Amino acid sequence: MASHILPNLLLLLALAVSRSAAGSATSPYLRPPPRETLSTPLADDADGATPQQVHISMVGTNKMRVMWITEDDALATVDYGLQEGKYGESSTGSTSTYTFSALYTSGKIHEAVIGPLDPDSIYYYRCSGNPAREFSFKTPPASLPIKFVVIGDLGQTGWTNSTLNHISQSNYDILLLPGDLSYADLNQPSWDSYARLVEPLASSRPWMVTKGNHEIETIPLIESTPFKPYNARYHMPYKESASPSNLFYSFDAAGGAVHVLMLGSYTDFDASSDQFKWLQADLAKLDRSKTKWLFTLIHAPWYNSNKAHQGDGEDMRKAMEETLYAARVDAVFAGHVHAYERFVPVYNSKKNQCGPLHITIGDGGNREGLANKYIDPQPSISLFKEASFGHGQLHVANGTHALWSWHRNDDDEAVVVDSVWITSLLSNPACHKKN
Repeated sequence: MASHILPNLLLLLALAVSRSAAGSATSPYLRPPPRETLSTPLADDADGATPQQVHISMVGTNKMRVMWITEDDALATVDYGLQEGKYGESSTGSTSTYTFSALYTSGKIHEAVIGPLDPDSIYYYRCSGNPAREFSFKTPPASLPIKFVVIGDLGQTGWTNSTLNHISQSNYDILLLPGDLSYADLNQPSWDSYARLVEPLASSRPWMVTKGNHEIETIPLIESTPFKPYNARYHMPYKESASPSNLFYSFDAAGGAVHVLMLGSYTDFDASSDQFKWLQADLAKLDRSKTKWLFTLIHAPWYNSNKAHQGDGEDMRKAMEETLYAARVDAVFAGHVHAYERFVPVYNSKKNQCGPLHITIGDGGNREGLANKYIDPQPSISLFKEASFGHGQLHVANGTHALWSWHRNDDDEAVVVDSVWITSLLSNPACHKKN
């Protein structure tokens, strides 16, 4: 078993001390004040040819897409290998740019897909043949166990930096981000600052992201195409999952034992939409004898006891919840609400042992602050809630059990405040029928 997953004895101990799902809880924790918005400049020793804003994402089960920016023209080439400074393989991709409101033109956005790669291995690489900066990443394992980090509404503040520091110590395999990345909100240089801020992590582990409302970025009569900067900067493996759009896709992890749906809360989702039709086709292709776990990411939560953003996900819930329930999705992770909340397994607004666990994790560190006003009394389906910044970790230990934990940023220390063991719905005999 991989070293970053708890041994069996510690797993049982963690189970014994995990928060009970018997009753609802509201944390009495007193939140610290907001922190300043950060601006991350280009390194002092960098020039126009220096690769910057490097980030990677999975393409299939054994390849990676590397994306980076240079200010000047450069080769869209990634050299890589299993030893520092020795690059036995090379891949050349493509380069693009985008303009926004005639006032901003991006740098040269390069991308190249590299692989096939060995699982659970460290690769060293350089971009555009530039010897000034060497990067490295670790590929995910080809089987269970596997560890995900989940963060939403990340932004770029002092609290974001605290969150990133905690994540860097977690030895995760894949990061999942359910929307609201940079909070650029039309100010395009903020995208550059954000990508430089997250580069140490985003260049060393695959970051799989979907968009939120802050990625829409339209200006009437000037910029009418939504998600233009997001689509230019973050290419996800939508083609590999037969999706017609970068705004919704799926991917496999751990050799196909885990399937993750990345859905679009701000893309058409009714029964006649491309997204809905793609979702049904994607689920129909799954072989559940191999795919033991099924997770979903959205931005606007379908269940929410916070007074902020009440009902924002309701239309999507009505359109898609039945489909996810029938497919036996194990958990749905959302952002949007700037707080943490965990619900019971739920379907159609009621507790249901065959419904997915719903978790809101929109507390990465955004500049808008925390949402700390809740509905009173607390709904019975809401088990735990707290308006604090932090991140989540999902240890998928085997085909039947996974450990979810939420880590609060407590005076710059990552403190586990909520945790629960999840049993896969596929392993529950009561859920073998669509009841």
